[in-house]
This record gives sequence, C-alpha cells and structure tokens, in this order.
Amino acid sequence: MERPRIRRVRSSKVVKTFGATAALRGVDAELSAGRLTLVAGSNGSGKTTLLRILGTILSPTSGSVSYEPLGQDRHAVRHEVGWLSHEALAYGDLSGRENIQLTARFHGLDPKEAWDQVSERFQLGRFALRPLRTNSRGQRQRVALARALAHRPSLVLLDEPTTGLDTAGVTRLLEVVRQEVEDRAVVAVVTHEPRLFDELEPVRIVLDRGKVVDVDRSEADV
Repeated sequence: MERPRIRRVRSSKVVKTFGATAALRGVDAELSAGRLTLVAGSNGSGKTTLLRILGTILSPTSGSVSYEPLGQDRHAVRHEVGWLSHEALAYGDLSGRENIQLTARFHGLDPKEAWDQVSERFQLGRFALRPLRTNSRGQRQRVALARALAHRPSLVLLDEPTTGLDTAGVTRLLEVVRQEVEDRAVVAVVTHEPRLFDELEPVRIVLDRGKVVDVDRSEADV
C-alpha cells in the first residue's frame, strides 16, 4: 500500500522555550507541496528550531503543527521526513554507502536498490565506499543529502545544505531541490544564502528573534 504524501504543513502559534530563553514566539507558517520555502534570518532568530519542530525532532512548548493529510500523527509524519542537518549525523566508521543502506533498511527498502538510485543521482564516487570520517566536509554533505532523500520523502527539510560544497556541489544541490519541488514534495531550506535559490521562485519566511517578520512570495503567487 502506497503511503500518503504530505501536501501541506501548517504551524499555528508555535512557541518554543529553552528554560528562560524563547527561541520561537508564536510562529504561524504554511508550507505547500510543489513549492520551495526558504527560512531566513540572522543567527539566533529561530530558523533551525523551527525546522526541527516541523521535522518532529523537537516538540513545541505551545502551539501546534499539522500535516495534511496526516493531521498531527508524529509517527506517520516521521516516515515522510527527509532531514539534512548542519552535521552529517552519520556513523563515521561506516562508509557512505553503508550509512545510506542502513537508512534504507529503517524505511523497509531494498538496500542495494536504494544505493543504486542515490549513488547515480548524487554522483557519489569512490569516496562513498570509504569510512565517512575520512571524507571531506563537502563529501560528507553529499552523502548526508543522499541519505536524507533515499526513501523519497514528501517533506524535505534542509538546514544550511550548501555548507562545505564547492561550486559544482552547489549546482548539483540546486538541481536536486528543483527535482524535489517538481515531484510535489514540501521543501523547506534554512539558508544564509537565499539568492542562490532565486531561480526556484521560493516563498521566503523571515524570522527575527523568534517571530515571523516577513513573508515574501514571488510574483508567481500574486
């Protein structure tokens, strides 16, 4: 049975506090399938915290997040999330291939088929057959992105995905993001380099000290 894909994500009055520190202060946001959403703002504005809440890694202190058509079923949502963090969050003593195949097993996929698909799509070379700890920052980032998308998630959350990538790597990343949008995934990217994504006509959500201070939609939405 084919699993239902997430079509829309809505956060309503989301607050997140860590002790006495408020990271998010009543955030309302909406992300739609087939559209790239950029989350921008200065350091400490709450971008990564918001992404982690959308990805069910953190729970809001108050407020709610709903996922159409899954509602608030966090277990079902997690099967649909493709997450890329600042760090690879992978096993350094395993190769890139082994990390990807392990993730495939978690999602009930054939490990060899999953590897064959992502290795071609992300042009993973021989470096992905070595222990991940021996790879460069950019190579680890490519493996992490391949691992995040190996199960064809419908909610793709990327936190500073250009970190460590060279020019060719950034070009490849932008093409992958474009493909995910065209495949009708809900795609959100936290970035300090929003102009890199201009050609994809994104919605921009700008945070400042935990609040949404601007939502900038392209002319395509007008």
